[in-house]
Amino acid sequence: MTEFDVEEVFTVALKAVKDAGEIIKEAFYKKKAVLTKSCAVDLVTETDQAVEKMLIGRIKENFPNHLFIGEESVAAGEKCDLTDETTWIIDPVDGTMNFVHSFPHSCISLAVLYHKDIHIGIIYNPILDQMFTAKLGQGAFLNDKPIQASEETELGKSLVIAECGTNWDLQTMESVLKNISALMNKVHGLRAMGSAALNMASVASGGADCYFQYGSHVWDIAAGTLIVREAGGVCIDTEGGPLDLMSRRMICASSEKLALQIIPLLTPLKLERD
Repeated sequence: MTEFDVEEVFTVALKAVKDAGEIIKEAFYKKKAVLTKSCAVDLVTETDQAVEKMLIGRIKENFPNHLFIGEESVAAGEKCDLTDETTWIIDPVDGTMNFVHSFPHSCISLAVLYHKDIHIGIIYNPILDQMFTAKLGQGAFLNDKPIQASEETELGKSLVIAECGTNWDLQTMESVLKNISALMNKVHGLRAMGSAALNMASVASGGADCYFQYGSHVWDIAAGTLIVREAGGVCIDTEGGPLDLMSRRMICASSEKLALQIIPLLTPLKLERD
């Protein structure tokens, strides 16, 4: 196993993400070639594929021994294995449905793990020029300015994000609707914005107080997990224990006290691991 130089890796990662953002900008207001994956709302575009190809190429060019987990690579049949080796986890366009409709709430999400710990997290919305970054132990930032979670602890004062996800089978939708119904009269407000990574960035920057989801993948949440934690928030399992990035369930919040008030209200959904 090679030594991990966080500053060297971060410099390469940030430049690669900025360059990949230009691909998204170029395509954003144009007609998109859209394909479906698991169902009619689980989409992929040529831009998703082009961004991931560009990022992986840059990684291999600079760090030929590093590993990667990419959403589109996994969809194409690559294994989704997280080892102790340095691993880049990539969602090339998180919020593809938004991107397809030219709704400006989608992003590149990139995390770098070493010994399975998240050392770098980057979430970049190139359309709104929002660059969220974090390095382990060094705080979280939006466009180089420090950000902080709200520290809200009261359920009734909390703005909560809950998504429908990209799996619309009956069991999943029943769980989603039960969870939304359980929260409606107990929280200050509910939102659904269509990007897991940007939802987590909203919690990190204090715009929302909590976000939970069953059905997320490791590439949806890895970068956001570090950014939320470095901003003073928490990311834990929906059953209250430590977060397992591969479990496909997660709740992040401005405070642990708030997360633990929401968890008992949720109807769990059993899912296959990544």
